Amino acid sequence: MIKVGILGYGNLGRGIECAIREAKDMELCAVFTRRDPKSVTIRTAGVPVVSVSDIEKWTDKIDVLMLCGGSATDLPEQTPKYAAMFNVIDSFDTHARISEHFAKTDAAAKAAGKVAMISVGWDPGMFSLARCYGNAILPDGTDYTFWGKGVSQGHSDAIRRIPGVKNAKQYTVPVEKALAAVRAGETPTLTTREKHTRECFVVLEDGADAAAVEKAIKEMPNYFADYDTTVHFISEEELLRDHSGMAHGGFVFRSGSTGMNKEHNHIIEYSLKLDSNPEFTTSVLIAYARAVYRMHAEGMTGCKTVLDVPPAYLSDKSGEELRKSLL
Repeated sequence: MIKVGILGYGNLGRGIECAIREAKDMELCAVFTRRDPKSVTIRTAGVPVVSVSDIEKWTDKIDVLMLCGGSATDLPEQTPKYAAMFNVIDSFDTHARISEHFAKTDAAAKAAGKVAMISVGWDPGMFSLARCYGNAILPDGTDYTFWGKGVSQGHSDAIRRIPGVKNAKQYTVPVEKALAAVRAGETPTLTTREKHTRECFVVLEDGADAAAVEKAIKEMPNYFADYDTTVHFISEEELLRDHSGMAHGGFVFRSGSTGMNKEHNHIIEYSLKLDSNPEFTTSVLIAYARAVYRMHAEGMTGCKTVLDVPPAYLSDKSGEELRKSLL
């Protein structure tokens, strides 16, 4: 039985708790929190809620610690810190900083003789695998990744940090014309703006300047400045009524050619349609936590990503069962 701990208890923490209950080979041993443990109510009877200040007392009781950082700024600090104590797994998703995060975490995990798995989810994660397989199979080709339509948690959080914003949800929307062209076998060169639009639903604080908030959103670098962005100002009642879901998804394409004269064209398409982005992400994390446990048991150390994991390590089935049922 793989003994699991959860650090943090937001959407990911709740999803992991639920998923572990369904896993035949995992047991949730503790939930660690920065808040007063008495203020955190989890749904699994008998599992202790522990102050993070006492986490070092659990190093010999936890096989894999799952890090549920509240924002992209938490994990670059948390993952190397806790990789010095536990085998860990995180869902760090800032693509441009993954190499930096890997290097720091790798040093900490190797020094401690632990395995740390970073950037696990669906992108980075499952989409990364689709891109890797596509490039390996069709080396003469082009990659295309589209996200949505769906709620972007990171972009929604970025809007909520703008002065004057009380609450917000942001949707990433693929441009249908671009999506159709790629699916038809064309190989267009697409700018960021030509691939996606962004649609924002914003609740303002009393007295906030709507024009200033809209300007701040549309000009925000790395989030909205490179996209056609639409901002809707709505009431909090409308936001809760019409935008409380967490659906998401997307598509990865590899379009390539084979043959002596590149006369044959091929398209690989991988897609996800998710009712709940957090719940799907936790399902991916659970599978890779199993891999972390197995890799550590085999003597591996250091930082890993989904690109380093044999598919069989993700399943709770034996190799013989996998060969019979899936191969």
